[in-house]
Amino acid sequence: MNNRLPSRLWVSLAMVVLSAGLGVDAADAPAEAGFQPLFPEDGIPAGWMVRAWDDVSKPAPNGAVWKVEEGVLHGGEPRGSWLLSEREYGDFILEFEFKLGPTGNSGLALRAPLQGDPAFDGMELQMADLRYNRQAKDSELTGGIYRAIAPSQQVYQPTEWNRYEVTLKGSHLKVVLNGEVIQDLDLAKQNQEVKRHDGTLAPPIKDRPRQGHIGFQELSRGGEHVLIRNARIKVLD
Repeated sequence: MNNRLPSRLWVSLAMVVLSAGLGVDAADAPAEAGFQPLFPEDGIPAGWMVRAWDDVSKPAPNGAVWKVEEGVLHGGEPRGSWLLSEREYGDFILEFEFKLGPTGNSGLALRAPLQGDPAFDGMELQMADLRYNRQAKDSELTGGIYRAIAPSQQVYQPTEWNRYEVTLKGSHLKVVLNGEVIQDLDLAKQNQEVKRHDGTLAPPIKDRPRQGHIGFQELSRGGEHVLIRNARIKVLD
């Protein structure tokens, strides 16, 4: 009896220690669970297509090419294109870092259809340096829902790496830029008048698709293309 009791105690103690160790790992795991990299390999991105910036039903002008080099996605050359996912997404968390040149202009397409302009027929979360257009409205600068909703604050860092965290769940959109919440919206209530580049009215945000493609735009001037790194997505639906 005296020899068996300590053995049981040691076994119990070992199980407690093991469980505690697993508990620490499990606590850390949920933050990363379910995320998938968007650009896991260098070269031409697989699972993506290049389309014209103003109408994604058309091919990109002059055969624009987007490339991943050493883990960094480089915007298409020449300018004027979208890199769109072949897959459609509805509810998700999307995280990435981006960097623009002094006259950089890019954007993140959200729930975009494969026709028309993602900025007006889906949604575009803007990425643009003020120096690209000094007459730009707040909704046309980084953090804005293009031409519809200005960010609550401007925390974009020119010519530095900036980090977006975008959460879309049903009609709820939350955008965090460099650790600060800049959009926290019920899309179903967004009825602002939005004009296309030709002056005609686009559908209000509340009437835009709840599922579609994601993508990145290249419309920079001056030869410095948008750079994207550490891009990953977690599907919620």
